[in-house]
Amino acid sequence: MMERIKSALAWINRKIGPFWTRFQLTRWLIVAFLALIFVISAVGTFEAKTTDVSDLKARLQSSTEIYDVDDKKAGSIAGQKGTYVQFDNISSNVVNAVLATEDRNFYHEPGFSVTGMARGALTTIWYRIRGINASAGGSTLTQQLVKNAFLTQNQTITRKIRELFLAVQVEKEYSKHDILAMYLNNAYFGHGVWGVQDAAEKYFGVDASQLSVNQGAMLAGMLQSPNGYDPLTYPKNAINRRNQVLQNLVNDKKFTQAQADTYASYEIGAADHDVNNSNYNYPYFFDAVINEAISKYDLKEDDILNDGYKIYTTMDQTDQTNLQDDYEDESLNPVGGDSQAASVVMDAKTGGVRAVVGGRGEHNFRDLNRATQMYRSPGSTIKPIVDYAPSLSRGFSYDSELKNEQMSFGTNGYSPSNYNNYTSADVPMYVALENSYNIPAVWLLDQLGVSVGYNAGLKAGLPLTKSDKNLALAIGGVKKGVTPLQMTQAYTSFANGGEMSQAHFITKIVDASGKVIVQAKQKHTRLWSKKVANEMTSMMFGTYTNGTGKSADPYGYDVAGKTGTTEVTGDGSTAMNATDSWAIAYTPDVVVTTWTGYDSNANGESIPAYLSATAGPLMKTTLEQVIPNTEQTQFDVKSVRQKISAADDGASNSSDGVSNTINGIGDEVKQGAEKAWNNVKDGAKAAWSGIRNILGN
Repeated sequence: MMERIKSALAWINRKIGPFWTRFQLTRWLIVAFLALIFVISAVGTFEAKTTDVSDLKARLQSSTEIYDVDDKKAGSIAGQKGTYVQFDNISSNVVNAVLATEDRNFYHEPGFSVTGMARGALTTIWYRIRGINASAGGSTLTQQLVKNAFLTQNQTITRKIRELFLAVQVEKEYSKHDILAMYLNNAYFGHGVWGVQDAAEKYFGVDASQLSVNQGAMLAGMLQSPNGYDPLTYPKNAINRRNQVLQNLVNDKKFTQAQADTYASYEIGAADHDVNNSNYNYPYFFDAVINEAISKYDLKEDDILNDGYKIYTTMDQTDQTNLQDDYEDESLNPVGGDSQAASVVMDAKTGGVRAVVGGRGEHNFRDLNRATQMYRSPGSTIKPIVDYAPSLSRGFSYDSELKNEQMSFGTNGYSPSNYNNYTSADVPMYVALENSYNIPAVWLLDQLGVSVGYNAGLKAGLPLTKSDKNLALAIGGVKKGVTPLQMTQAYTSFANGGEMSQAHFITKIVDASGKVIVQAKQKHTRLWSKKVANEMTSMMFGTYTNGTGKSADPYGYDVAGKTGTTEVTGDGSTAMNATDSWAIAYTPDVVVTTWTGYDSNANGESIPAYLSATAGPLMKTTLEQVIPNTEQTQFDVKSVRQKISAADDGASNSSDGVSNTINGIGDEVKQGAEKAWNNVKDGAKAAWSGIRNILGN
């Protein structure tokens, strides 16, 4: 065998040696190696210098906090964090166990270990040769910290280079005690538990400072595989791993073998304890905040959860608390069962969302928020936007007579019907709106032209598509549907003198260093003139005083708005069942929207067609709670019915005045005639007396 190897080497030397010598390949390899080292050093140094590690401790210590509209703390988002504890409050038993198992030279190395990295690289190569898709360790605790804090978990050469140089930078910025504390506070221990303090509470019901030798060894052992060495699910694995850590402590000269054997004879002693460090107090609102930060400001969820931001919002905690309590009140859910609901309370002037709840029942993190993410048919709530307001802008008025007889439209013979197939002679616009008649709305859009209503809907922020460009749009027949948030935003245009206020949750975001990274700006879009907005409000008062919204009319307060119902179509449809129930009401200060229905109607689920049996009780209660918490600005317009009543009273008073005037004139004439007759009589008497005197009686 040796002879063959020598023969092969001799052949290689004869064939390649002259070529190698001629072109001085050894020098070129050295140059290439040095160039590679230079590039790696340059890239690594750039990474280290351009990554700000100075706020790492502040980020790991701080949970992302959320503040309300008055800059008062409303709660926090824990993310991948537990309760942060300082190094002095962590038991030396767990510290020694971690160092003995993960990084024995931690206090003597500059943030990386050449031997460890070489060992890890060679082991990984060996795995690859054998076809094993695995990677060996070799990272120090500092490298593991920066990997979790700044980098991805992908095993790539680029990531390892960045990890190395960032580790050096962190070592320059922080003490060894600080780095070890940050590592233990940022480590994952299974069951959704992050950090050594919450892990101590979860498995042993003690503080991190009270962990015993056995407890510290078990937690240190979990770091390699939190799920595989989970003491609650796999107690035997956890015991074996703990005993291995105890042996590591012996090898690190922290214990004698006899001491380790004694500890190894103990039971694991772990149990499931409750750990609740969550201040996710307003889940649907906080979900909406996170979604807006991601979609509007391009932040990443992981950064939002873990980078210790301060997020300032438009929330009113009183409104939010009341709304959440209302959703827990079964008496405000007449539909019952698995039915759902969603509500939005929005500042009409700013567009800031004061409160939001996106469903009933159990909430999961960033679950479906029906108030902001659910698209449903808006029913008749769309009529003011695509029918009535555009018509007022084009010469119609509140008392314009609209057709209300059964009729067909267009070449396809579209034939809308009113609730319960009601028809009548022509009706004034305000009556059609109050009673939510469908035929007049479709007739009106046909008169205006579908494009007019379609464009008005787009400008109001509704997600209409070209397929919605037909007369069914007049009564809410849209393909995708709308969200309660979108409808609430659109109705701010009526409450705010014709200007729509853009909906938003966030006003400002500040990072852990105190730098403002997001400063939101209010945005307004004029949809209608102030005259049109006031005329619409004048008509929409009637919804809650005389029309379909009477059951939700808040006691003692004036509101305008619109209700909407999406009736069941096809098999099983009757005049008494529906799929969606809407109520939207506003004052000059606030717009409130409530939706009720089922998530799916696939199995024939339906709700009553009357507001009083669906969204009415919840809407009425919400309005009576929200309005007193606003400035209670009074409307500067009167309802159509008040105007008509005042006009009738004026006409009556005018008629009475004319009659009184005529009577007064008659009295004066009569009095004048009597006075003239008396004067004539007196004159005649005087003349006769004079004649008698002349004649001598």
